[in-house]
Amino acid sequence: MLLRTADNVAQISKENIEQVLSSIDIVELVQSYLPLKRAGSQYRANCPFHSEKTPSFYVNPARQSFHCFGCGKGGDAITFVRDYENLPFIEALRKLAQRTGVPLREEAEDPAAERARRSRGRLLDLLRETTEFMHNLLLKDPAAQHAREYLKSRGYGSPMAKSWQVGWMPPDTQRYTAWVKSRKFSGRELVDSGMAYMIDESRPAAGIRVRFRDRLMFPIRNEIGDVIGFSGRQLREDKNSGKYINSPETPVFRKSRVLFGLDRAKKPILKAKCALLCEGQLDVIACHEAGVEHAIASQGTAFTRDHANLLKRYTKQVVICYDADSAGLSAAERAFRELAAEGVTVKVARMPKGDDPDTFLQAHGADAFRAMLDDAAEFFDFKFGRMREEGVLESAAGRAAALADCAGILSTMGDFASRENQINVVATHLQTSAAALRSEISRLRKRAANNPRAAERRDEAQSEQGPAEPTRMHRIIAFMCHLALSSAPAQNLLGEQFETLHEAAPWLEGVPVLESILSSAPDPQSPAAVNSFLAAIPEPDRLALSREVVMEGAPEDGLQAAEHALALLSATVLQKRDAAVKAELKQPGLSHERMLELLETAKEISSLLRGVGQRSEFDDELPKSTYKPKQPEWKKKWRDRETKE
Repeated sequence: MLLRTADNVAQISKENIEQVLSSIDIVELVQSYLPLKRAGSQYRANCPFHSEKTPSFYVNPARQSFHCFGCGKGGDAITFVRDYENLPFIEALRKLAQRTGVPLREEAEDPAAERARRSRGRLLDLLRETTEFMHNLLLKDPAAQHAREYLKSRGYGSPMAKSWQVGWMPPDTQRYTAWVKSRKFSGRELVDSGMAYMIDESRPAAGIRVRFRDRLMFPIRNEIGDVIGFSGRQLREDKNSGKYINSPETPVFRKSRVLFGLDRAKKPILKAKCALLCEGQLDVIACHEAGVEHAIASQGTAFTRDHANLLKRYTKQVVICYDADSAGLSAAERAFRELAAEGVTVKVARMPKGDDPDTFLQAHGADAFRAMLDDAAEFFDFKFGRMREEGVLESAAGRAAALADCAGILSTMGDFASRENQINVVATHLQTSAAALRSEISRLRKRAANNPRAAERRDEAQSEQGPAEPTRMHRIIAFMCHLALSSAPAQNLLGEQFETLHEAAPWLEGVPVLESILSSAPDPQSPAAVNSFLAAIPEPDRLALSREVVMEGAPEDGLQAAEHALALLSATVLQKRDAAVKAELKQPGLSHERMLELLETAKEISSLLRGVGQRSEFDDELPKSTYKPKQPEWKKKWRDRETKE
């Protein structure tokens, strides 16, 4: 079996996934993220996925799995990293593979896909090695002294440069191209990476030119930490070149989908339940160096819908901290439009004019900066505060323009409750009726709905799936799944009863999940094999099974437990069939032939029930007074667990 990767260019074998899972201890992994305390043969902690005071998050070292009995999240090491860091499954797998040193063997689907995968890998290698090359120049090369002096003038030394792998590209770029050649990278790869460009696109023979010269180089990383581009800061004034030059769009760098610093800020954002959105890379670095670690930035001031979609995976609240000039204010408004449309709450920090986060921190310190963030205003309160300062609201024409402007912004808000709240805020500021404002918003939303692009976005939003719900499973089937994943004899016996189980599917929920286990037959003695199987099944099925897998241990006699479970299954199915037949017999208008057929079926079921000799203690529909089975030890543990929950 192969796992298709997220970028759709390669597949990873089940065996390779098992190899990664076998090489990692989930207790050690989870402890690197949060403190665990031993609880019997397991470990527990407060769940990192929801707020709680009493620990309900358990890690089972024997099963190499985790489960939270509070929110229901559970799975293996890959699932934990995926959910904790909000990564795609394949990226979480790659991260664990790097941690364990196990190479991932990605099997290409076709030659074109293999070439694309290799090309992407080569570009990432080139950018990573270029980062190291330029970083070493900044730290050690005598010719980079002016670059080091510039950093020092901004209040930074080598610790910051090392932490962020800041580099320096020399003015003589032949040093770089010679190094690239020595590393066996081609000119084509240099252009594709964005580090160089064609001198004349129509004449390839004219050669290429390195894009950055004598610049301080800040690596731009994606959310999992791969270097995908650079931002180069001018060190000597050059009127023919901008203060900052960013890498162009490349196969690995899409500006609209990258937030600078997100690879570092993910955990702080989740902890703070808020993101701090800045304008520039140095602003983000300054915040992090001052201990304000939930700071990120878009590439320049162009915050896009893709950025908002990316950010809302981590938080529902953003504080914008842009420069206090007109350009910064316009950028803040554009960011609000995109974030509000995705249901994200937005506040704006009141930055003094002439300051940015970097200069403010240098002048006033981290405590004053945090106080300013705590005092951040709701977006419209901030907006109207600026309008009053500028005298916009002093005339009727100014107020009318403000109403139209605010109505346009409000019309983009996706969350109805949030929009209604902000309508009241805006109406109060403008001293107008909320009804008039709603009328204007309604008109704008209707016009937008008739716009083809708006309809396309709406369809895209409607196609997005929410969080997966666990597959519904009858308790007998759930217990059989536990047996099949924890006991080889039980798995073998249940596998031999495949036809019986299949016939039970119309009557008991979850049988297809059990069938998938028995078809794959993962080795119950190998946690890696079990977890690899769980990784490859649909998310609703995995969520349903995670609770069964994390159950403490396997029954001492799996074969006996499976036999008893099969008897319970047979009794339950017969009772459900009996109830269905009796219900149909009560229906008016039955033909004589159908009535005779049903009576014959009822007689047959009654005979079979007497043969079974006991009722199913797992079926909620049966009266508990009839339960008189002998209680084996494994069943007592099952009952005790259900009582606790």
